[in-house]
Amino acid sequence: MSVKVRNNNINAALRVFKRMYSDKMFDFKEKQYFEKPSRKKHKAKLAAKSRERKRIAEQNQLRTRRRVHASI
Repeated sequence: MSVKVRNNNINAALRVFKRMYSDKMFDFKEKQYFEKPSRKKHKAKLAAKSRERKRIAEQNQLRTRRRVHASI
Protein backbone atom coordinates (compact mmCIF):
# COMPACT_ATOMS: atom_id res chain seq x y z
CA MET A 1 0.00 0.00 0.00
CA SER A 2 1.40 3.35 -0.95
CA VAL A 3 0.17 6.88 -1.42
CA LYS A 4 2.22 9.70 -2.88
CA VAL A 5 2.73 12.73 -0.64
CA ARG A 6 2.79 15.89 -2.73
CA ASN A 7 4.21 19.20 -1.50
CA ASN A 8 4.72 17.74 1.99
CA ASN A 9 0.93 17.72 2.45
CA ILE A 10 0.52 14.72 4.72
CA ASN A 11 -3.10 15.48 5.60
CA ALA A 12 -4.20 15.24 1.97
CA ALA A 13 -2.27 12.00 1.53
CA LEU A 14 -3.88 10.58 4.66
CA ARG A 15 -7.36 11.45 3.34
CA VAL A 16 -6.56 9.71 0.04
CA PHE A 17 -5.25 6.66 1.90
CA LYS A 18 -8.36 6.41 4.07
CA ARG A 19 -10.63 6.73 1.06
CA MET A 20 -8.73 4.08 -0.92
CA TYR A 21 -8.46 1.48 1.81
CA SER A 22 -11.48 2.07 4.03
CA ASP A 23 -13.47 -0.91 2.76
CA LYS A 24 -10.44 -3.22 2.89
CA MET A 25 -9.65 -2.24 6.46
CA PHE A 26 -13.29 -2.81 7.42
CA ASP A 27 -13.18 -6.31 5.92
CA PHE A 28 -9.95 -7.05 7.76
CA LYS A 29 -11.40 -5.96 11.10
CA GLU A 30 -14.52 -7.99 10.42
CA LYS A 31 -12.57 -11.17 9.67
CA GLN A 32 -10.14 -11.02 12.59
CA TYR A 33 -12.15 -13.65 14.42
CA PHE A 34 -14.90 -16.10 13.57
CA GLU A 35 -18.44 -14.98 14.30
CA LYS A 36 -21.26 -17.49 14.34
CA PRO A 37 -24.01 -16.89 11.76
CA SER A 38 -26.62 -16.63 14.52
CA ARG A 39 -24.59 -13.86 16.17
CA LYS A 40 -24.32 -12.00 12.83
CA LYS A 41 -28.11 -12.17 12.45
CA HIS A 42 -28.57 -10.93 16.01
CA LYS A 43 -26.25 -7.96 15.38
CA ALA A 44 -28.07 -7.14 12.13
CA LYS A 45 -31.46 -7.19 13.89
CA LEU A 46 -30.16 -4.91 16.66
CA ALA A 47 -28.81 -2.48 14.06
CA ALA A 48 -32.15 -2.49 12.21
CA LYS A 49 -34.04 -1.77 15.44
CA SER A 50 -31.68 1.09 16.22
CA ARG A 51 -32.11 2.59 12.73
CA GLU A 52 -35.89 2.32 13.01
CA ARG A 53 -35.92 4.01 16.44
CA LYS A 54 -33.78 6.81 15.07
CA ARG A 55 -36.06 7.25 12.03
CA ILE A 56 -39.18 7.39 14.20
CA ALA A 57 -37.56 9.89 16.58
CA GLU A 58 -36.66 12.15 13.64
CA GLN A 59 -40.23 11.93 12.30
CA ASN A 60 -41.66 12.85 15.70
CA GLN A 61 -39.28 15.77 15.96
CA LEU A 62 -40.38 17.06 12.54
CA ARG A 63 -44.04 16.72 13.51
CA THR A 64 -43.57 18.74 16.69
CA ARG A 65 -41.71 21.43 14.75
CA ARG A 66 -44.52 21.65 12.22
CA ARG A 67 -47.08 22.02 15.00
CA VAL A 68 -45.10 24.82 16.60
CA HIS A 69 -44.74 26.66 13.30
CA ALA A 70 -48.39 26.14 12.41
CA SER A 71 -49.58 27.65 15.69
CA ILE A 72 -47.56 30.84 15.19
